[in-house]
Amino acid sequence: MVQVASLFNQLLKHFPRTEFAALVRKHGAERRAKGFGCWTQFVAMLFCQLSRTDSLREICNGLSCCLGKLVHLGIDRAPLRSTLSYANQHRPAALFEDLFWTTLGRFREQRLLGSRPTRFRFKNKLLSLDSTTISLCLNLFPWASFKRTKGGVKAHVLLDHDDYMPRFILLTNAKAADVRMARATPIPSQSIVVCDRAYLDFSRLAQWTAQGIYFVCRSPHYPLYRVVSRQCRPSVGNILTDHRVRFTGRWSSRYSQLLRRITIRIPGDPQPLILLTNLMDFAASTVGRIYKERWQIEVFFKTLKQNLKIKTFVGTTENALRIQIWTALIAMVLLKWVHHLSKARWSLSNLTCMLRLNLFTYRDLRSWLDDPFGTLPLTPEPEQLSLQFSGFGQPRITSSS
Repeated sequence: MVQVASLFNQLLKHFPRTEFAALVRKHGAERRAKGFGCWTQFVAMLFCQLSRTDSLREICNGLSCCLGKLVHLGIDRAPLRSTLSYANQHRPAALFEDLFWTTLGRFREQRLLGSRPTRFRFKNKLLSLDSTTISLCLNLFPWASFKRTKGGVKAHVLLDHDDYMPRFILLTNAKAADVRMARATPIPSQSIVVCDRAYLDFSRLAQWTAQGIYFVCRSPHYPLYRVVSRQCRPSVGNILTDHRVRFTGRWSSRYSQLLRRITIRIPGDPQPLILLTNLMDFAASTVGRIYKERWQIEVFFKTLKQNLKIKTFVGTTENALRIQIWTALIAMVLLKWVHHLSKARWSLSNLTCMLRLNLFTYRDLRSWLDDPFGTLPLTPEPEQLSLQFSGFGQPRITSSS
């Protein structure tokens, strides 16, 4: 017999039942529940993410095919479609939001997501601020109106570059402006925030500077400014200009201090890249590399949308949509951890595909990650030697006189 649980069960061990029960009591999620618990709902929605099922029917049928193995997951039987749909519609999505942050915090404390990449010498925390829009059908999601014939929701994310996982997430309607949502984003002091030109708000930049927060923000061409001093640009590289400037016109009242304006040549692009920053002591090339790191948040959005169920939803209510998004982020934490442990050097998408095909495979998770194509013997080796008796079973020969 195989003495290990399924891969799905080994992933669920990272969610202690006592901790989960405490969150359920905190949010009163099982109030008036009759048999169908929040743990069963969580297992079903996590199965939806890891197996990439497209509907409630596929979730319930997929779990029903493994009735003999569900007891190892902590559930007795697969849920019914109507029961799971009702739970996603009425049970608070804040339960899964707290579960995500609790799990991510535990993984970070135990350093299960890897250490900080050594790309820069400074010790400041590097953060990226951006948002992504999830398009929705307006006929199915009338509460998420965005345009005349299109709906959508927006996820505002503050990405931590120590492990490339979120530090803050805010889900809003797609109409919400990025620059306004930046006001609700908590940013620690002495950190460096990288953002695109959609977040260019001189009032917000002045507030960040007063709080001891450094920023590197892309700038459009239209703000008027006056050059105070010019720095010598390096003879090699893509740095075109490095100026200390003071903005004039209507922006002077919003940000009256000096800013650093760096112009960088982009190969293949006729328009240069203009960066605004309050990092006065860093080299211009370092500031350019810091802004280049902003691409990691685009990689995070791409990984989330391509490998998990976040573009199509199994429910049409806002609560059901939030539950599916938060369970996708929980699954993202598990996939990051599995990818960090893997020695096969696969991409995250290939590893996600292999995990989807082997959720109920009974193998040790770490050995499976090292050799996913290895086969397990069907029968174990015998532990006791077989004794052979001489003459046992042989016919007795008698002589007749």
